[in-house]
Amino acid sequence: MREARDTPRTRRYMPTAMLDAIVIGSGPNGLVAANYLARAGWKVLVVETNSEPGGAVGSREFTLPGFIHDVGAAFFPFGQTSPFLLPLDLPGAGLVWKHALFDSAHASADGTCSAIGRNFEAVSSVLREDAAAWLKVAEWHQKTRDRMLRALLSTLPAIGPMLRFGPQNLLKLAGVALSSGRGYSSRLFKTEPARRILPGLALHTDVGPDDACGAIVGFMLAVLATSGGFPVPEGGARSIATALVKRLQEHGGQVQYNTRVEKVVVKNGRAVAVRTANGVEIEAKRAVLGDVGAPALYLHLLDAGLVSSRMVRAMTNFRRGFGTFKMDWALDGKVPWQNETAARSAVIHAGDSLDDLSHFTREVRNGKMPSHPYLVIGQQSVLDPSRAPEGKHTLWAYSRVPSTVEGGWEHSKEAFADRVEKRIEELAPGFRKRILARAIFAPHDLEAMNANLVGGDLGGGSADIRHQLFFRPVFPYFRYRTPIRGLYLASSYAHPGAGVHGACGHNAALAALSDES
Repeated sequence: MREARDTPRTRRYMPTAMLDAIVIGSGPNGLVAANYLARAGWKVLVVETNSEPGGAVGSREFTLPGFIHDVGAAFFPFGQTSPFLLPLDLPGAGLVWKHALFDSAHASADGTCSAIGRNFEAVSSVLREDAAAWLKVAEWHQKTRDRMLRALLSTLPAIGPMLRFGPQNLLKLAGVALSSGRGYSSRLFKTEPARRILPGLALHTDVGPDDACGAIVGFMLAVLATSGGFPVPEGGARSIATALVKRLQEHGGQVQYNTRVEKVVVKNGRAVAVRTANGVEIEAKRAVLGDVGAPALYLHLLDAGLVSSRMVRAMTNFRRGFGTFKMDWALDGKVPWQNETAARSAVIHAGDSLDDLSHFTREVRNGKMPSHPYLVIGQQSVLDPSRAPEGKHTLWAYSRVPSTVEGGWEHSKEAFADRVEKRIEELAPGFRKRILARAIFAPHDLEAMNANLVGGDLGGGSADIRHQLFFRPVFPYFRYRTPIRGLYLASSYAHPGAGVHGACGHNAALAALSDES
């Protein structure tokens, strides 16, 4: 590499061969986009702010040496099912998936615990009188999964994939989509422990049990638990990024770390380069793809004169999802769950009932710290012993919270962390005695680690149905293209949104390749 002399502010980065594309950000979507461009023969450079790839899909020793904790995403139902990850053969690049007997458990302080997962015999023994109804849904998903995922994850309007999915299957899925989580779950199941499964899963996002058209979010996570499951990558979530980078390098692509992009350079209405924080311009002949937040792209990375007033309003008023409060623990042994099903599950959801989940949702929407927090709890080290020293364990958990609270999160972190631990103690008496160390991340801490997690929003914006499909991130720019030629949005802020499926990156790359064909 060499640099030509230029002004003190703007130095022009000149690769030995002109780049075809620059990808801003090395999260899974950015790396997937880069992989597909490189596989098509393009010369690709991924530019990453941090010193390692992965974005929110990473792993660090947050508590004590030898205890590996996932930064953000930790369980990956699309890892072995996504039509856009499978062709990359990440296991062939060293990625190893680990599974538990149960994929998703839903425990209550009253001792009851329902569960779903890939092992239908084990699930039937737990769901009992609700087993037949759930297995009927799971078996339908098994038969239609690949066609369903193509239809739901492809670039809209996805007419071909929808037709292949079939009219009857579409109608069946539409029946779910038109229901609230409470309504659909109450029709499907007879018992309260089973009825809290789907609404509990929906609260991985900002969709509550009583939200209109909210059932589809929990439903999709639930059926994926029966096929792809909720596996963890051996060695930590960072192993996914490591495998993606390896595949990229095999096709000639590269990643440049510790390089923050400050501007997308536009000439004659076309994106032609990016300018880094230290004033270096890196040129791209064909495309710039951003694995970044939509508001960040339009309000910060582009000069104001290039963005319409309508787009400025849309991005200024962009609807974000709930904030996130995350904790990691180093433990002197396994969590002493009172229910054995929870002890044998990858993920445990703490929600006592549908009413409990509804009350939690109202508190968060009203800007209050939840009094009885709903939790998503992950015990990765039970599946993957490499995460902790021998005989020790890790635990990972988050609750959805307001992005800001009265007095600021910095003054409330410890108190809410205690509340979270108390909640786990209800489900696992003796848990606190096994804590060796803990790490706490309020919404602003998560944003500081990854600029895409604004206010602790994990999903790239609200998962509400009014913020999906043709309105993600804003109509009519739902097909990854932007008003600037050669500039594409490749992050979870585009359809189909959150989840480590690589669809946003793949579809953006497909748009770029199509425009240059």
